[in-house]
Amino acid sequence: MKTAQDLVMQAKAATQEVTLVDAEEAIRQADVLMDVREADEFAAGHLPGAILVPRGLLEFKLSSTPALSGRDLKVVLYCKTSGRAALAAQTMQSMGYLNVSSIAGGFDAWNAAGKAVVKPEQPAFE
Repeated sequence: MKTAQDLVMQAKAATQEVTLVDAEEAIRQADVLMDVREADEFAAGHLPGAILVPRGLLEFKLSSTPALSGRDLKVVLYCKTSGRAALAAQTMQSMGYLNVSSIAGGFDAWNAAGKAVVKPEQPAFE
């Protein structure tokens, strides 16, 4: 029986992962920067310009959002550490998307490198 880690390793072997050094250029060249974490993770901080499409809803959002339906879109994905993004990239490839990559190390590596992060202000109820 395969473990979650086995599936992630298999997905990483079958998809393109960009290094943290190359991530900013990949994002500049992308049509879409997609955060596949959960809504609470996204709200706590995300990469500038990212849209939220949780991995659990990925196939449904891609199928129902005309702006994301073009199979030739250049998409960069990320999650917390890169496992979910690799699985999402593999799923997108199986759906026919041609230009999908993920960021090695994910949000945690990006944040640890001191790169820009958007942290929406929460309303204060005082």
